[in-house]
Amino acid sequence: MADQSLPVSGTALPPGTKAPEFTLSATPDQTLSLAEMRGHPVILAFYPADWSPVCGDEVSLLNEVLPEFHRFGAQLVGISTDGVWCHAAFAAERKLHFPLLADFEPKGETARRYGVYRASEGVADRALFVIDAEGIIRWSYVSPLGINPGADGILEALEPLAPRTEGAAA
Repeated sequence: MADQSLPVSGTALPPGTKAPEFTLSATPDQTLSLAEMRGHPVILAFYPADWSPVCGDEVSLLNEVLPEFHRFGAQLVGISTDGVWCHAAFAAERKLHFPLLADFEPKGETARRYGVYRASEGVADRALFVIDAEGIIRWSYVSPLGINPGADGILEALEPLAPRTEGAAA
């Protein structure tokens, strides 16, 4: 019997949903949890696998756009079902400046909770989530596996989350 608390596979959690908590390995001896990032917008970039051509292009693009994300006070994390050692080599090769989290064991548990796990292949969908400072999903998008979704949707989703400065036009 399917776990009724999990979204249907291939159905990303929609905007307005409380983002499921997680704690995943960032390195062999360090973890990172969603709760630790509370208070800032968070971008979750689920991707199928390190070392695949489209995934490499996607994370490289996100790495290039990272200063724009930081301008909005947002933190970016990549998540796949690969292990921490694979992530470490991939991040070093691509010179990434954001953490890659291993949704490795139990395999795909976090991707399942976000509705973006491909059980038949044992990988995450290529999916993006923008979570606000209070932990609510404000934007989600699932891209076809072979297509790099770019960063435009992320930037558009971050815009309304930007802190308003006093005297700024509404």
